[in-house]
Amino acid sequence: MPAEPTVADLDEQELLARIFPHLPVGDATLVPPGDDAAVVATPDGRTVVTCDVLVEDVHFRRAWSTGHQVGLRAAAQNLADVAAMGARPTALVVGLVMPPTTPVAWVEALAAGLGDGCRPHGAGVVGGDLSSGPALMVAVTAFGDLEGRAPVLRSGARAGDVVAHAGRRGWSAAGLALLLAGQGGADDALVDAFRVPCPPLTAGVDAARAGATALMDVSDGLLRDAGRLARASGVTLDLADPCVAFDDDARRLAPAADLLGVDVREWLLAGGEDHGLLATFPAGAALPAPFVPVGRVLARAATDVLVEGARPAVGTSGWDHFRA
Repeated sequence: MPAEPTVADLDEQELLARIFPHLPVGDATLVPPGDDAAVVATPDGRTVVTCDVLVEDVHFRRAWSTGHQVGLRAAAQNLADVAAMGARPTALVVGLVMPPTTPVAWVEALAAGLGDGCRPHGAGVVGGDLSSGPALMVAVTAFGDLEGRAPVLRSGARAGDVVAHAGRRGWSAAGLALLLAGQGGADDALVDAFRVPCPPLTAGVDAARAGATALMDVSDGLLRDAGRLARASGVTLDLADPCVAFDDDARRLAPAADLLGVDVREWLLAGGEDHGLLATFPAGAALPAPFVPVGRVLARAATDVLVEGARPAVGTSGWDHFRA
């Protein structure tokens, strides 16, 4: 059987010819890939821009995730940042660094995953760059359109607001814990939630339209990201008991927590990479689905985040890129 072709077997133009068919053009794309740069419409006159990087053996392992899953994940986490500003995603550009031994089929699968992650939201993958390097790295820059709305910032929460959350809590952390423990077969859905997060991307625009006072993506754990919102707004967030506020998630995670001897509150409060949305709304506001109330905003106190009025009793507040 002939050896599987690697990127070293193709020149750049040949590799791009394998990649481009998998990439959606996008609703806002005026000039697609093929020129020195793409052109994307910005009818609002303002552009939301964000960037994120995935590094092999830091954010993903090829032993655990297919190229398609890594592509879906790269799209999801960047589109979630656009949604967290109350914007509609319009385009991605992608930089890909690969060892020469990287299989061409893996790169094609990555491109297909990026396309499948963007296509349902009308976003295009409109360009990027390829390079050889010692490790696989996927760098994505995402763009979004505010459609005439003001961006929803982290700094707008006010005392008396309701704290709300949309999306899963703790699933990705549980899936990663199962993989690290060699128990990846114990719960396929949790492991898949780590490989491919499912952020509530349309909820960002819905939150903006409903009058959210603050909004952000929960990528590094609820406590850590709630603390960022609290500091930006000059307030304290008092969260409800996570097993009550996220009761469906708590019940779903319980078997895996029991298997690994983990307190499920650790995953609910500190687990990262679910990419849910954390928001604050004025008291009495109707929360758009799938947001649910999970706490309240207090006047600034000595602690950024409380849980039921007390300092949270968990081992960590969430993911830190340089202390993990």
